[in-house]
Amino acid sequence: MNQSEFLALVLPFKDKLYRIARRLLVSSEEAEDAVQEVFLKLWNGRSKIGDYKNPEAFAVTMTKNYCLDRLKSKQASNLKIVHSNFQHSENLQKKVEINDGVELVFKIMETLPEKQRIVLQLRDVEQFDFEEIAQMLESSETTIRVTLSRARKAVREELIKQYNYGIS
Repeated sequence: MNQSEFLALVLPFKDKLYRIARRLLVSSEEAEDAVQEVFLKLWNGRSKIGDYKNPEAFAVTMTKNYCLDRLKSKQASNLKIVHSNFQHSENLQKKVEINDGVELVFKIMETLPEKQRIVLQLRDVEQFDFEEIAQMLESSETTIRVTLSRARKAVREELIKQYNYGIS
């Protein structure tokens, strides 16, 4: 596989890999590094890419695993836990975030347990099928559905708390 064939295959899902990495690592710089590392590994193994039924799912799995390894490594303590967006004009960002429901949902997603966050990201943001998610996470479709249900319930409950819609 030459360079142009490789780029034609992997570039269409570059943004998706970045969003997954960003969701897991929080820092945009770390997410960019993760995607670069995954692309480098894909390039080094480009002769085997054709063997995979779904190269995109394989790349997503690689990205997820790389990010989880980064979080578990000794370097995890050095990761920036603050979004670079929030470093500039925090007060303005907080006002915008409060008014923006989507941002609030993403913020809530960051507080979910790791597996729930990944499943919610892959299903509701990236729009993968349950079967694909089950393959990526090496789990059953039933487990994925239960995890997704729990994640959505947790987000819903937190949204209710945030907007004070709770039943008295």
